[in-house]
Amino acid sequence: MMDATKYHVGYYPPPVEPGHVYEWPRKDHIEKAPIWCSVDLRDGNQSLIVPMSLDEKLEFYEMLVRIGFKEIEVGFPAASETEYEFLRKLIDENRIPEDVTVQVLTQCRDHIIRKTFEAVKGAPRAIIHFYNSTSVAQREQVFKKSKEEIKQIAVDGAKLVKKLSQEYEGNFLFEYSPESFTGTEPEYAVEVCNAVLDVMQPTPDRPMIINLPVTVEMSMPHVYANQIEWCSKHLKYRDSVILSSHPHNDRGCGVADAELAVLAGAQRIECCLFGNGERTGNVDAVTLAMNMYSHGVDPHLDFSNMPAICETYERVTRMHVYERTPYAGSLVFAAFSGSHQDAIAKGMTWRKEKNLHEWTCPYIPIDPHDIGRTYDADVIRINSQSGKGGIGFLLQQNYGYNPPPRMREDLGYRVKEVSDHQHKELSVQEVLYVFESSYLNHDAPLRVKAAHYIQNPDSTITANVTVTINNGEPIDCSATGNGRLDAVATALEQATGMHFTLVHYSEHALDTDTDSRACCYVGLKWASGKETWGCGTHTDIIVAGVRALVSAINNK
Repeated sequence: MMDATKYHVGYYPPPVEPGHVYEWPRKDHIEKAPIWCSVDLRDGNQSLIVPMSLDEKLEFYEMLVRIGFKEIEVGFPAASETEYEFLRKLIDENRIPEDVTVQVLTQCRDHIIRKTFEAVKGAPRAIIHFYNSTSVAQREQVFKKSKEEIKQIAVDGAKLVKKLSQEYEGNFLFEYSPESFTGTEPEYAVEVCNAVLDVMQPTPDRPMIINLPVTVEMSMPHVYANQIEWCSKHLKYRDSVILSSHPHNDRGCGVADAELAVLAGAQRIECCLFGNGERTGNVDAVTLAMNMYSHGVDPHLDFSNMPAICETYERVTRMHVYERTPYAGSLVFAAFSGSHQDAIAKGMTWRKEKNLHEWTCPYIPIDPHDIGRTYDADVIRINSQSGKGGIGFLLQQNYGYNPPPRMREDLGYRVKEVSDHQHKELSVQEVLYVFESSYLNHDAPLRVKAAHYIQNPDSTITANVTVTINNGEPIDCSATGNGRLDAVATALEQATGMHFTLVHYSEHALDTDTDSRACCYVGLKWASGKETWGCGTHTDIIVAGVRALVSAINNK
């Protein structure tokens, strides 16, 4: 039996100020993208069972640059020889683009700060990110120090960082984090941050980053947003401060924390691709950016080749992008439900017919093509739950076939029967096989060997047909009808003794070139009430129509 009494609310809401009304709840959308800082190579890397090698880190770093990250935390160089060597490789081999700033992490400890500057010396542009924990739990249980003593650790760290930045070659910017911010009293967190700011003396042209991390999620996202807005209003040097958020995902609310933090005044987000990070992970950069994109906000990050990004991520981290991960997962656009497939297919058709630029397709929040996905492989997926709309859409999208609605329904039952029997999803090629083997150009047991037509004075058509049944002796027959297909149908009825009614005929071009094949569909209704369907193709539309008729007869 689970015992909830051992837990209690462990976060600290901002002080209540008379007359104060929070502004962020009145905002309903994010208007522009924040500054993005990838922490994949630090937080993400230290969460891996097997951390990335030097070459793997370099490949990941180059991918982050291609995606468009302008700030990249490359490691904790004082804590790992691999991370030290990696940082030196970036600097010594001039691998840092002019518009990219690398970031290094250090605790507020003398020897760690000194080694960090040794690692980062000569950097064209680097953020020195220093931190110490300020939470009630850490003060009481880990450090056993007072508020003043904890604040002094931050101040001493800031003084040493400022001193060394003037002694070492390089272009240095600064970031401070009161680690475990979510377990810290907001007024105390601001007190510590302001003490650090007094040391660093940022200016509008050389601002400093103050990062308020969700080191552990301890509250609902709106509480964090309140903390961000309150701190934003009480930080000193506010026009010289870039307010940053670093959400983790312990409660599964990392994306909500980040989005509400931006509404509340955060100007920068530290994040990892696909939410990688310690414990439950860091906030997912892909989801955050694509959420903005889906609302018409340019995130300034390029995920147009999502499959390649996923492949690289999985290979070098040995992690797996869960199939239902928003935007990136292999199944996030997949519709197996028949009703969903039908709505998607109709939405796609509507968009094409109306020549729409705006994306409004049911069930699909963004155009899969925008991130390098395809409709056939990623959207309409076929199994025993699928319906005629999606199956018909796939045939039309990939092979040009556009069977009529009742024929699609018949095909849907056939496809579901195959999927159900084999207990698997069917590929679009397998769907095509079911369609063609069920309907296309069937010439057994009945086969039309030849057909010739005479135009009569009364505008009717006489068809002279040669037919075989079960490869028997040829039978010659003729009949008159309102058109060629009607005349052939009547002749076949008379020759075979069958009785059916032609209930559907349609045609379209199957190809786009000058030698295009015609594609015809025929539906027949028999005396028993049963309907059968056939499809015929040929460069001659008359031949295609006869083939469809014969296929429908042979499907009796």
